[in-house]
Amino acid sequence: MKLDPSAFVAAPELIQLLTGHASSVPCDADRVLFRQGENSAGIFILHEGEVTVTMASPDGGLLTEFPVGPDSLLGLPGLIGNRPYTLTATALAGARLGFISREKFNRLMQADAQLTFNILEVLAAEVCAARHALSDL
Repeated sequence: MKLDPSAFVAAPELIQLLTGHASSVPCDADRVLFRQGENSAGIFILHEGEVTVTMASPDGGLLTEFPVGPDSLLGLPGLIGNRPYTLTATALAGARLGFISREKFNRLMQADAQLTFNILEVLAAEVCAARHALSDL
């Protein structure tokens, strides 16, 4: 299954707004940001570099693996749905990322209706990409 990595990319205005609330995540070496099945703690914003996203089947086999680039938001479905992460994301050495915790993200969403709408657009793009990938099977 091949997902379209552009589905993770957010509009520059949204990235800028979220960046103002994010903490910096160091990435001197390859770093797992989150693992499939872990409780979601927040979202990551990829500013520079690359993140490899993977999804495993229940028996541990690799279902998909693809790179995502700058301006991608990672971890939205788990955060919005209050569910575990559905993918594993690994930042490659030299990537520059930001992180927003669940608590801070929820406060931002409650305070700004336009932000909520923009976040839902990115989430909808991910859902559409997943459906397209499934239709190609």
